[in-house]
Amino acid sequence: MKKQDFIKGSLILMLSAVISKILGAVFKIPLTNILGGVGMSYFSCAYSIFLPVYALSVTGLSASVSRLTAQSSAFGMYENARKVRRTAIIIFSVLGAFGSLIIYFTAKPFCIYIGDCPEAELAVRLIAPSVFFGCITAVERGYYEGLSNMYPTAFSQLAEGIVKMVCGLFLCIYVVKNSDTVLSYFPEGTDIRSISAAAGILGVTLSSVGSLLFFPVMKIFLRSEKLHNDNTVMSGRDISRELIVTALPIGISAVVTNLTSLIDLGTITAITGRNPERYRPLADISAQDIPHFLYGSFAGITLTVFNLIPSVTNMLGKGILPSITEAWESHDKNALQKNTHQALLASLFISAPSASGMGILAEKILMFLYSGQPDEVLASVRPLQYLMPGMIFLCISFPVFSMLQAIGKPSVPLKIMIIGTLIKLCGNIILIPLMSLSGAAVSTTISYAFILVISLIIYLRATGIQLYLSKFIPVLYSSLFCGISAWIADTQLSPYLSSNQTMFISTAIGFIVYMGIFTLTKKSEEAYFSIPSGG
Repeated sequence: MKKQDFIKGSLILMLSAVISKILGAVFKIPLTNILGGVGMSYFSCAYSIFLPVYALSVTGLSASVSRLTAQSSAFGMYENARKVRRTAIIIFSVLGAFGSLIIYFTAKPFCIYIGDCPEAELAVRLIAPSVFFGCITAVERGYYEGLSNMYPTAFSQLAEGIVKMVCGLFLCIYVVKNSDTVLSYFPEGTDIRSISAAAGILGVTLSSVGSLLFFPVMKIFLRSEKLHNDNTVMSGRDISRELIVTALPIGISAVVTNLTSLIDLGTITAITGRNPERYRPLADISAQDIPHFLYGSFAGITLTVFNLIPSVTNMLGKGILPSITEAWESHDKNALQKNTHQALLASLFISAPSASGMGILAEKILMFLYSGQPDEVLASVRPLQYLMPGMIFLCISFPVFSMLQAIGKPSVPLKIMIIGTLIKLCGNIILIPLMSLSGAAVSTTISYAFILVISLIIYLRATGIQLYLSKFIPVLYSSLFCGISAWIADTQLSPYLSSNQTMFISTAIGFIVYMGIFTLTKKSEEAYFSIPSGG
């Protein structure tokens, strides 16, 4: 159970996230092709209603446990770290059970009055237990992350991805292939698409169980931890207070973040539902289904592809938290400045070329992933392109939020996110009538831009460190040429090759150009990543 520095820990988590995303894509893409736009609307509706409660219960928990564990580790108080873990499990398993019950018993009114999607009720009820299992899993992950050991988190994510892919697809396909038998157990008139969506959601719940079960299995094969310490421990009351004080604002911030999905659910379906013919896509669907078709396309396709890169760079936030906490507690300004630059550079290094290339090749990427749903793809291409700048802002925001939490300012992201969410809501109301789904994408990008700028300013002022913008220029310059080269390759090859062949070759050319120009524009890797003294 050796500690890892920021770079190694983040690489472990990002590799795990990439594999998990591949598994998630193997689950979500066939699921979208099976359910279609309307069926994915039911699936996404359940997720949108579930996520705020899940975020409040789980999201802040991992960071809170990680921060307290990292503090204890910095002073050699390993017995206190173990007590943090035990206390957190007791507190948050109760909170998780309460959250699961709230989702289960309020599923019907939520689906009817918030989501305008009563067909999603079964899916919401089936996803409810995930909150309970997720809380306990978050404690376990946070404990090891605080000890700067990212392997348990990485492997539990892999277990989660495997179970979701296998169980979710199997159950959904079973329902579709045996629809007559399955429908016999439900009231007459039940939409088979709602049952299929619920079957896919059940795979998500089972994956939360699989992720949790990884930890007791791991301890069977893991030698006991031999951590020397001074046996100094805090009282259970003090630990509980610190956990809640840290976790609550982070959790509320995550709730506010996930409210954007509820905003999309409510505004897209409500605005397009007033005059559905005005927003009619090329698909031959009934006017009644147009709002759900549009929301299902946006949430099930556009946002799914959009979130691929942020879900990987999110691991940089987890990886940086212990390092920033230790540097802050020990008043090491040089380490604080170095780790800050490394986290921001790593986020930009991944997100900027990805956004550039995905924006240029958006249609080909979506057709490759969702070839069975051409109408949904056509509705999703332009919104995805408008979301690409927002993807960069979001990717960099993750480590900034973690760093704010590490220096003892967990409530700051909450305040910023509240304003960002209001910007998103106003943007949707104004822009959707003008631009349809593209309006929702533009408002998201504007919201994430505001969130990043304000959070970064507050962090820099609180720590007193400097941000050397010249360090970021090679990445931005190289990313620009990545997109240009991909566009040139795409336009030149499209008349002669298939869409998929053109996409892969253009992507490869863009990557080669990006790495080549990046290598040429920085003096050397050592000089580029060396950060001037913060003193």
